[in-house]
Amino acid sequence: MRMTKRFSLFAAAAALAASSSALAAPTFINVLTGGTSGVYYPIGVALSQLYSNGIEGSKTSVQATKASVENLNLLQAGRGELAFALGDSVADAWNGVEDAGFKTPLKKLRAIAGTYPNYIQVVASKESGITTLADLKNKRISVGAPKSGTELNARAIFKAAGLSYEDMGKVEFLPYAESVELIKNRQLDATLQSSGLGMAAIRDLAATMPITFVAIPADVTAKIDNAAYQAASIPAGTYDGQDSDVPTVAITNLLVSHDGVSDDVAYQMTKLMFNNLDRLGNAHSAAKDIKLEGAAKGLPIPLHPGAERFYKEAGAL
Repeated sequence: MRMTKRFSLFAAAAALAASSSALAAPTFINVLTGGTSGVYYPIGVALSQLYSNGIEGSKTSVQATKASVENLNLLQAGRGELAFALGDSVADAWNGVEDAGFKTPLKKLRAIAGTYPNYIQVVASKESGITTLADLKNKRISVGAPKSGTELNARAIFKAAGLSYEDMGKVEFLPYAESVELIKNRQLDATLQSSGLGMAAIRDLAATMPITFVAIPADVTAKIDNAAYQAASIPAGTYDGQDSDVPTVAITNLLVSHDGVSDDVAYQMTKLMFNNLDRLGNAHSAAKDIKLEGAAKGLPIPLHPGAERFYKEAGAL
């Protein structure tokens, strides 16, 4: 009888410990970004700090990645809770466009918000003599990591301009910082990068040597068979030595989660972001373009129910 009673006490204690452990289990939030010299990363760090302080029991981390395509595949695999990605890549992921880096449709993805636009920024060393897209023929260029959002943008823009990789003298598939370093060392002539305005790598290049911003004319943009691509311009003075507006293409960035993230966590992630836009803008000026009014409109994938709850409360749906 005494042994039975003792066993019951042990069992009760074990059950209580298990219950307490479950209640105290941390909420992991891994924020998937991009290269550390880009725009996704500093904004991702700022979001991580907001969530660490604002979501009780959360354990946050920030992961530097090759950006859009890798991020979306990681989300589908449950290896992140929030990720930055370009709108066209998100649409391709949802539809399972294999040539864009998605072997099957990624149907676990859920949208948190449309954020700020990425601008296609084609930059060449002044000494290369490149002033137009046509001048890229037989030149050495970097177009972003293979099958990254940037590289998919490069393919679309070159196709619309009547160009292909075969027309180039050399094509490197490198992210921001590495591309810029090779231009500095005269090993590349130009780079095409998709990023928010004022990105660190291009600021660094512009401060180091004379460069030319290559325009993407509106008639080229109009030939791109994807509604995510919109004509835009890089305002004069965005970078050192850039004295006039540069016509280009803009594509909206999305913050994406997946259906394994609880509605409550998704709600808190969305609310904390929009309640602290000033802090995100301090992390990087590109975040100043994030607006609540359009954040839930024109999304290529379903909204996460937690995010939807926030938008309904805020009157933004």
